Amino acid sequence: MTLPASFFARPIAHRALHDRKAGRVENSLASIKAAIDAGYGIEIDVQLSSDGHAMVFHDDVLDRLTGATGPVRARSRDDLAAIPLKDDAGTIPSLETVLEAVAGQVPLLIEIKDQDGAMGPDIGPLEEATCQALKNYQGNAALMSFNPHSVAACAQSGPDIPRGLVTSSYKPQFWPKVPRDVRQTLREIPDYDRVGACFISHEANDLDRPRVAELKAQGAHILCWTIRSAKQEAEARRIADNVTFEGYLA
Repeated sequence: MTLPASFFARPIAHRALHDRKAGRVENSLASIKAAIDAGYGIEIDVQLSSDGHAMVFHDDVLDRLTGATGPVRARSRDDLAAIPLKDDAGTIPSLETVLEAVAGQVPLLIEIKDQDGAMGPDIGPLEEATCQALKNYQGNAALMSFNPHSVAACAQSGPDIPRGLVTSSYKPQFWPKVPRDVRQTLREIPDYDRVGACFISHEANDLDRPRVAELKAQGAHILCWTIRSAKQEAEARRIADNVTFEGYLA
């Protein structure tokens, strides 16, 4: 299993091509359509609804990006799809809605957000919902997660869908809910072979980690997050095969 060539043809827009001042917030249909029009690949996030559907939304709570409050997973797909986004004319889309809009025009990189809360094994429904949504999708799509348990679950629910790990230096200030021993373990990317990954998407400022070089030498594709300038992109491309970007046009 490997990533299709389309994932390296153009940079990948982080949470789609969002620009809040232009009325396009992250993960919205407006941002997704803007990325398609520009020919970029698209990275999106999925969270779980109360009735078991994958919704395209980054946070686990509604407060930052909508006028509503509380957990995403406390509301149904229909309820979430009716919630207006701040500074955007759209509402929270389901993964099925996004797949219909993208329709294979550009590659789609889907991050499954950790549902356990501490990168543990309390996962499953979101991975299953995501793979089911992709079952008959004809375009290029790939799955990834910070939580190796999620990636392993995708190997069971969608074995033919390319999958990878989102990886990080796991500095404690950015991961306060993840136990120290778990951070130390994940930092060294021990699960790559176990979960059947074919790529990692690694923290850009940590690309010089020896384990990244080791995986690349073994044939792993290396993506990275999140690039915010042309200068940073040039530096990252010395190691990474492609970049996930925002805040400028890569």
